[in-house]
Order: sequence, then C-alpha cells, then structure tokens
Amino acid sequence: MDVSYFAEIKGLVGWYCRAGLVFKVRDLKTVDKLNSRSHSMTQKPEDGAIEEIILPENLLPLGSVLSEGITPLEVSMVLAKVFKVQNAEVALLRLDSGLLKFIFPEHLVTTGAIPISSKAVAAHTALSKKAEIFNNFARVKHASIFETIKPIGVEADPELQAHPAPIQKLMSVPILDQNSTVIGVIQISRKGLDPRFTQDFSREDLHDLELAAGVLAASPVMQVN
Repeated sequence: MDVSYFAEIKGLVGWYCRAGLVFKVRDLKTVDKLNSRSHSMTQKPEDGAIEEIILPENLLPLGSVLSEGITPLEVSMVLAKVFKVQNAEVALLRLDSGLLKFIFPEHLVTTGAIPISSKAVAAHTALSKKAEIFNNFARVKHASIFETIKPIGVEADPELQAHPAPIQKLMSVPILDQNSTVIGVIQISRKGLDPRFTQDFSREDLHDLELAAGVLAASPVMQVN
C-alpha cells in the first residue's frame, strides 16, 4: 500500500495516512520533507472509521515501521533510536492463541512463549490493556528467565558473561488493533548493574510509547504469518 501525506497550511498541521490510521503532525517542515520522498499529495480522508493519532515530531521516524517487508530487527532499531536505548533493551511480542510470542529480540523467538494467564509483566499488560511503568523493576516480582538467555556471541565476551546487566527500568504497553483487541505487547527497558546509575522513564516516555504502540498495530511485523 502506498503511503501518502498532505498538509493543512492554515492549521500548520501535517498528516500521515496508512492502514486506516491517520497520524497528525504539528510540523510543516517535516511533512514537506516527507512529501519530497516520492510520495504523492492527497486530501484528508473523510472515512469515519479512520482513527486519528497525534504524532509529535520526535516520533516521526516510527512511520518507517509501516513499510512493507520491514523486519523485526529494523523495527527494534527505530524504537531504540526514538527512545534512546540499546537494541537489546527493546522487546516486541505478538499474541497468538493465548501466548505472547517474542518477535524481537531474535534470540528469544525460539526459546518459548509467555501464557497470558501467567504472572509475567507482559501478560498483565496484555490482560489489563493498560500501559505500565516500573522504575524499580529489579524489585518487582517477575520471570527473569528471559534475562538470563544470552544472544549469540555473548558467550565469547567474558565480561558480559560474568556481569550480565539486569533490567532496572521498564515500560510495558499493550498493542491494540482498531477494535481495541490486544495483538501484542511492546516493552522498552533500561539495563544496568546499579539502578542508581540507570535513568528513570518519565510519564512522557510512557505516553510516547503508547503512541508508538498505535503505529505498531498497523505494522506488517505484527501480522500473523
């Protein structure tokens, strides 16, 4: 599906349209830049079924996660850049038959799944449909088994093997489709050996992640193969 953009000059508002969603941007320069990328101009959709999400300028890179053929790794790289974390601090799970299955990190894709009936944080997020933030995550009772599974190559680094950094801060947000049905969970974390030296997430960060989850709901990586 082609992506199209248009701008309302009087209101200084730009629009990004894709998959039944409309993302409103308050930055004409950015919209003009996007329009220059060989995308045609269009009129504002009048379909009442289209959902509108206000997308601040700092989240504009998320538009790329709607591209056909994008991979989970590429999605994680965009999220890591937007939220200023490392790739390994991004987790993306898709709900399938009552199980939350990892899409990213890649090394967790084949290691198992999280039943939504479990006490895992991701399961609670999916069941409650509420965004959650934990700035003292190390003290929160959670399943730490996935933190102990190392990606390929880590074994060769004796320092990482001896001192694996646990999750200290975490944001967990449900990914909902247009019918408010949970289709997955996105988690952004900050790891470190000492929570005192790990930056807290703010309420603004959590709000941004909720907006990001709205974009991810229309991403090809969230579609069941």
